[in-house]
Amino acid sequence: MTGINHNGYTDLPAGHVAAIATFLEMRAPPAPAERSEPSDLCLERLNSPDPAAYRDMFRRVGTNWLWNSRLRLDDAALGDILGDPAVETYFPESDGTPIGILELDFRGLPSVEIAFFGLVPEAVGSGAGRWLMNRALQLAWREGVNRVWLHTCTFDHPGALGFYLRSGFVPYERKIEMVPDPRLDGTLPRDAAPHVPLILEDRG
Repeated sequence: MTGINHNGYTDLPAGHVAAIATFLEMRAPPAPAERSEPSDLCLERLNSPDPAAYRDMFRRVGTNWLWNSRLRLDDAALGDILGDPAVETYFPESDGTPIGILELDFRGLPSVEIAFFGLVPEAVGSGAGRWLMNRALQLAWREGVNRVWLHTCTFDHPGALGFYLRSGFVPYERKIEMVPDPRLDGTLPRDAAPHVPLILEDRG
């Protein structure tokens, strides 16, 4: 790729995919949620996350959306992140069964990143996502925090951006994200994310 065309199409290197990422932020805590808490849901913090268990949940939540960054890390690198006291990892549970992932990154204080947020496919649309976001914001907004941010992209669930806007986040930046297609090197299965067509070879 020779450069970015700012007024048209830009070729991608063979074997890569690209998405438009939207960054959103919240500068003040939202009003407390008034709805009742579901009795079947709870949030468990993983104090010493096992890399294998983490990857399993990461795949369950993110395969449909081409989540792959953490899958490319070896145990040592992933363990360094998950074991950092400024990184908090949680699995929401429904009747004792893990159904998603929430990761809060406090390493950039006074800003906090909701680094990963998502549910397994069978829990999407159940109301668990709203509950999880309410809990995420309760946990993120603590003393010394003046900003909570996250990002979503065009690979994600089509309702993700609207969900974040309704949660009170405001978009402030947009970027192009380009990565090697994780389906071509075995990081994810070939049938992952069918809404992003798989191109097997460069037709040059």
